[in-house]
This record gives sequence, structure tokens and C-alpha cells, in this order.
Amino acid sequence: MMTTILSKSASRTLVLPVLFLWSVFMGFPPAIANAIPATPPASALPFQPGESFSYVISWLGIPVGSATMAVTAATPVERRPALQLVTTAKSNKYLSRFFPVSNRVESTVDAQSLLPFQMIFQRREGKRHDDFDITFDRQEGHVRVIKNGMTTIVNIPPDIHDALSCLYYLRRQPSLDSGSSVLMHIHHNKKNYEVEAKVEGEETLTGPWGTVSAIRVLVIMPFQGIFLNEGNILVWLTKDRDHTPLMMKAKITIGSIKAILQKPSPS
Repeated sequence: MMTTILSKSASRTLVLPVLFLWSVFMGFPPAIANAIPATPPASALPFQPGESFSYVISWLGIPVGSATMAVTAATPVERRPALQLVTTAKSNKYLSRFFPVSNRVESTVDAQSLLPFQMIFQRREGKRHDDFDITFDRQEGHVRVIKNGMTTIVNIPPDIHDALSCLYYLRRQPSLDSGSSVLMHIHHNKKNYEVEAKVEGEETLTGPWGTVSAIRVLVIMPFQGIFLNEGNILVWLTKDRDHTPLMMKAKITIGSIKAILQKPSPS
């Protein structure tokens, strides 16, 4: 019975970002309690190429997989400097015996605005294999989605994010004060959504990273995400300028799924 529950619930949550990240999350014109300054230069971002984070994903305290988040350099796009955001999620040997998961997401974004140019998502979950190639054309006001060779055109607002770039956009905010809220627009699975991230407060967290002050953010998810994808998501970010994602948590039918940072490799 427990194995059946795990295969149907825990395994699906290995589909990040943030979110939201997680894969978790957001973007534009963002509405936040405090005014957001003009887009900073790429050098002012709290992350740079070389940043890499590793997470252990657990269900009811049982390790079921791992995830990584990394920032790498990218070739300029449309004469704009670019970054590549890469996230992976994999099941461990225990879960893979009955539901193997191996997902990879690559989002190429503008190095200043963090708006995505393109997102590639390779989904491998059990017998389900999907490949997405999503290209954002803001001049034409649409996104081209190629899923398993089939093309769909969807209209989008100009300042829309994908399900991975939104987390990095959130991390870029200069301040996340208790009680403030960020409204973001995200394109996911051929639809456009408005996502709200509420800053609930501050608390002290202890983990593999030591003991640090953290900001707790509730992300109200109207869709299934890539990293932790069952309903709303809690995300804990460091209180410093980097806003490093320390932990993510999502409730599921039975219990909850957690992703806990293990090995930070700052840029």
C-alpha cells in the first residue's frame, strides 16, 4: 500500500523548479508591496555562471530522489547577453524500481531582465516520455510550443516567465519584506497563469548549510510545476542578498514532499 501511494504521489512531485522554483514560480510588470527598481545589470544579480545547488527530495522523511539547479553561461541571443538555467530531477534507486524519473529543464534567459528566450524540457517519468521546446517571441506576442514534434502557438503578455526563470526572478528582488506579495505571470503547458508569492515571515533554519536566517514564501500555484508540483509550495530563501533557496515543501494527498539543499556551490 505504501509503495502504491509513493508511486502515485511522491514520484509525480519529482517533476520540477522551484519554484517553483520552484522550479519552482514568476514575473512582470510585477506588483509588489514595495516598488522594484529598474532592471539591474547582469553583474548585479545575486547569481552568476558557476552557481550550482544540489537537493535531496524526501517524502514522509524517506529519500526518494535528488535535484540540481545550476547557472551557466550562454551564447548571446538577439544581441542580448544571456544565461542558461539548468534544473534536473531524478528518482533514487528505491523509487526507480517502480517509477523511474529523470527530468531536465534548460531555460535560456536574458541576463538582465531574466525573461526567457527559450525553454527545453525533457520529461522522463515511468513510461511517460515527453519533449518540450518552448520559444518566446515577444515582438509577435506569442510563444511557440513544440511538444513531441507537434507545434502550438499561444498568445502571451510581453513580460511572461517560464516555470524555471520565475524563481530566479524572485531571488533577484532587492527586498522581500514580511507581508509583501509578488504577482507574476508564467507560461506553462500551453497556458498563461498569474502566480502570487506571499512573504509570510522570517525564521531560523538549521540544515547541511548550518544555521541561517531565512525568508518563508508561500507560492500559490494554479498549475503543476516542475520540481514540487502538488498544490501550493512553501519556499525558504536566505535573508541575505543571494536569496539562496534552502528548502521547498509541498503537501500531497498523504504527507508532504521536501527538497532540502545539500551542497551549495556559489558562483
